[in-house]
Amino acid sequence: EVQLVESGGGMVQPGGSLTLSCVVSGSPISSFDMSWVRQAPGKSARELVASIFSGGQPNYADSVKGRFTISTDDSENTINLQMSNLKPEDTAVYYCNVLYRRTNYWGQGTQVTVSS
Repeated sequence: EVQLVESGGGMVQPGGSLTLSCVVSGSPISSFDMSWVRQAPGKSARELVASIFSGGQPNYADSVKGRFTISTDDSENTINLQMSNLKPEDTAVYYCNVLYRRTNYWGQGTQVTVSS
């Protein structure tokens, strides 16, 4: 069974940085389509912020392009999201997601709050 556990969230001032990590168990991450998705407070829809599909190049939402970087650590079976120059509008619960054998798996989410 595939399981995802996120960490690294917290509170940071505008302009600050955070790195989120998603430790994956159950299968090598090279098998997955993977992404980071966020849900802002008061919004029902989740926003896809960064993804790597079919082992290709990373893709980013326009709102985070140039500030966020998705990467993988195959030795640790981890998917990371480096976030810099954070803005108050980046405040959200961030979820790690993988698609494996036509099944979506989600982590529990980690809160990121950007506030002065």
